[in-house]
Amino acid sequence: MTPRKRLRQLVQQKLGLVVPGAFDGVSVKLVERAGFPVVYMTGYGTSASRLGLPDLGFAGLSDMADHARNLAAAVSIPLIADADTGYGNALAVRRTVALYEAAGVAALHIEDQVAPKRCGHVAGHQVVPRDEFAGKIQAAADARSDPDLLIIARTDAISAVGLEEALRRGEAAARAGADVLFIEAPRTEGQIEQIARAFDTPLLFNYVTGGRSPLPSFAQLRELRYAVILLPVDTLFVAAHAVAGYLRELRAADELVPQTGRALSFGEFSDLIGLGVQLQLADRYAAKDDHPHAR
Repeated sequence: MTPRKRLRQLVQQKLGLVVPGAFDGVSVKLVERAGFPVVYMTGYGTSASRLGLPDLGFAGLSDMADHARNLAAAVSIPLIADADTGYGNALAVRRTVALYEAAGVAALHIEDQVAPKRCGHVAGHQVVPRDEFAGKIQAAADARSDPDLLIIARTDAISAVGLEEALRRGEAAARAGADVLFIEAPRTEGQIEQIARAFDTPLLFNYVTGGRSPLPSFAQLRELRYAVILLPVDTLFVAAHAVAGYLRELRAADELVPQTGRALSFGEFSDLIGLGVQLQLADRYAAKDDHPHAR
């Protein structure tokens, strides 16, 4: 079974699939090694890790598609990827889907923000007209060559307009061919429940610690039949906190700071990134001739 088909089946079960975010090749491998069946490429984390910049549209299509290609190639589990606004109009969305599909992602989400976009849990959103958003979702669905590639429609209309408009946009996106709906940043648990009751289409809940939404337990979200529980940036924040702490201690001590129990060993890290496997392949392909200059 392909990763895309596997993800499609998992999403259709609506069992609250927990999907941690990854921001680079190491974190994506750690998610897989921990046993999670699906991983997410965070746009926030891509902009931060590749550019050192906030999620305000600085990472363009080439940055994101290249990052998606590297992350998808690093693991065997399905990768859900942030595709922001699709990087233009409906025609641009078609190209975005083609590039992301070629990169090997299993799903991508496209949102209705006006460019330049911003993180869903930062104030000041503006959204394109509802019909324009629906057209972009239809373009995305039409552009895929693999029918198992999931198109996720994200709306930021709660922040920009209100819940009722967000629900209408979800309905329009579902009619346009969206496989999953991502109604971003509900403000109350009542809104979370109302969204769950409004749709038969599988739903994604963005579980952002410190964000604008309340965070029900995973069990509560599963009772509401949310299909995906996305934790987009926790790995990034945990990693940044750990590195900042280490550097603070190193600066203060002005000596090597022991990291026993707090860091992977050289051997463990080498195993994570596949050094042993690559060395075995190098040995397989090494020249076996006793005469090194023979041709």
